Amino acid sequence: MNALRNQAQLIGYVGNEPEIMNLEGGKKRAKFSLATNETYTDASGERVVDTQWHTIIAWDRQAEVVEKYVQTGREVAVSGKIQTRSYEDAAGVKKYITEIKCAELLLLGKPEAKIEELV
Repeated sequence: MNALRNQAQLIGYVGNEPEIMNLEGGKKRAKFSLATNETYTDASGERVVDTQWHTIIAWDRQAEVVEKYVQTGREVAVSGKIQTRSYEDAAGVKKYITEIKCAELLLLGKPEAKIEELV
């Protein structure tokens, strides 16, 4: 059952061009946002689309795949762990960041999909 702990699986659309960083020691990191949509009917009978944005972090081999094949509007499936970290900004205010550390990435759909069509 440990394999089920802290597991996130998302299917959505890439919201920005991935940021690629080459770090010391040959490590590579890719960071991009992923939009997931949930559609429901509210109490007045209107269709509502709720979009959630997730920050995805991919390392090494996964980052290379992101660099080559992932662009804005591309539909992808991501499996990974939820990670939360904190830092202090310039004013000394503590900020929290929640990210998905990508373990698996699956390219879906056509790469030329438009993000405007999703909402």
